[in-house]
Amino acid sequence: MEQGGEILIVTTVIIVVVVAFLVILFTVFQRRKNKLLLEREEIKKQFEREIAETQIEIREETLRNISWELHDNIGQLLTLAKIQLQQATPESLEDITETIGKSLTEIRALSKLINPEFINNIKFIEALQLEIERFNRLNYINSSLTVLGEEKEVSQKHGIIIFRVLQEFFSNTIKHSKATDLEVKLHFKKGELEIKACDNGVGFEVDKVGLKGIGLQNIKARVKLINAKATLKSEPQKGTTLTINYYF
Repeated sequence: MEQGGEILIVTTVIIVVVVAFLVILFTVFQRRKNKLLLEREEIKKQFEREIAETQIEIREETLRNISWELHDNIGQLLTLAKIQLQQATPESLEDITETIGKSLTEIRALSKLINPEFINNIKFIEALQLEIERFNRLNYINSSLTVLGEEKEVSQKHGIIIFRVLQEFFSNTIKHSKATDLEVKLHFKKGELEIKACDNGVGFEVDKVGLKGIGLQNIKARVKLINAKATLKSEPQKGTTLTINYYF
């Protein structure tokens, strides 16, 4: 009887220990699960905030571009057309027609940027192509876009972030680098899109300027949200290259 009682006690203790262990294990699992869910929800909210902020930035940049183009380009073309009309002769009609035609082309190009749907439903490669064409059309900088590999569609929300990052790079290139050439290459690989934007400007020493000064910290934080990484390389008098590796 005593031996049977001891076995029963031991068995009971083991069962209690196992049950307690399972309860603790389940509690820990639930806490970790809840923590992961909260972190995932926070990441999702952060991503949506970033998208909203980026859309606002693109809209502001677009409005600035429109303002410059209206003043510096279309305004000048229309002024020239007015002068030509005031001095019109049968021989000059062809030149007047050409000037007015250029003005209409510029206005059509701007109408795409003014359309709110362009910002809200931006297609990455289309937006990039329009930006490159604008640089060449306005003689800001000699620009080119090359697409290699089998093209895949980039997520609309991810495309917004990548486009804004490139837009910042382009802005710095045009305003500060004194570059004459800008090359953008999109290389579609298996499960990856490698984007390289290179200028032949004055360059700089990355270590001396610091991450904050060139906005690289912000760029890295942004692309990290879309499962991508960014690197910036530059040397004095050797230009600057931004590389973005985006993973599908």
